[in-house]
Order: sequence, then structure tokens, then C-alpha cells
Amino acid sequence: TEKKQAERMQIALTDDLARLIDAANAPIFGIDVHGAVTEWNQMAARLSGYSREDVIGKKLVEEFIMVEHRDLVKNVLDNALNGREIANFEFPLFTKQGSRVEILLNATARRDASGAIVGVVGVGQDIT
Repeated sequence: TEKKQAERMQIALTDDLARLIDAANAPIFGIDVHGAVTEWNQMAARLSGYSREDVIGKKLVEEFIMVEHRDLVKNVLDNALNGREIANFEFPLFTKQGSRVEILLNATARRDASGAIVGVVGVGQDIT
């Protein structure tokens, strides 16, 4: 039926977008409204040294951002959670191995089908 075909097309599109995000040449992450990581692509894993399995479900700011930068990063993410997009925010990311990587971050709200904010998507660039 047409409805089943439309559902299959929607699933295929969703799968394509997930692969595109995962393979992107930029670190991309997602958090939910509570700050827990919901998305972590291959470039985010490569730059940070933390695998997807290391971070999914964990609090991004509390567990993966250095103490002295937590307030700034939390403020940026909170702004995005309130619908205020943040562009070109620079912050240092300390990798699992302890090295410093300078990240330029754009953060925007993620919305569900009804338009309600359900989290944040962050897209970064290594500017080290």
C-alpha cells in the first residue's frame, strides 16, 4: 500500500541521514534536554578519543568538559535548548589521552515533529 511504501521511504531517508552524520568530516554530537549524549559521530570519536559507546547516555558537560570550561559550554548548550542558536563558539576540548584540541562549535536546538525542543545538535570544527 501507499502508506507502507511511504513508511519504507521514511526509514530509508532516516538511515541515509544517520550514515551521513556519522561519516561527516566534522565532529557532530547530540544531547537531550537533560544534557545526556544521544549522538556522537566518527569524527567526534576520532578527535576526542572517546568512542560512541564511551559517551552515549552520559552527561556531556559534567563528564567530558574540563571543569574550568563547564559553565561556558553549559551556557551555550542551555541557550540552544532555549531556541537561541549559537555560532562560532570556541572552546578547548581535552581528549581522552589528555591533549588539547581547539573546537569551533555551532549549536542549535533539535526539535521533534511537533516543533518541541528535544535536545541540541552541535557541529564543530577542529581549529587547532
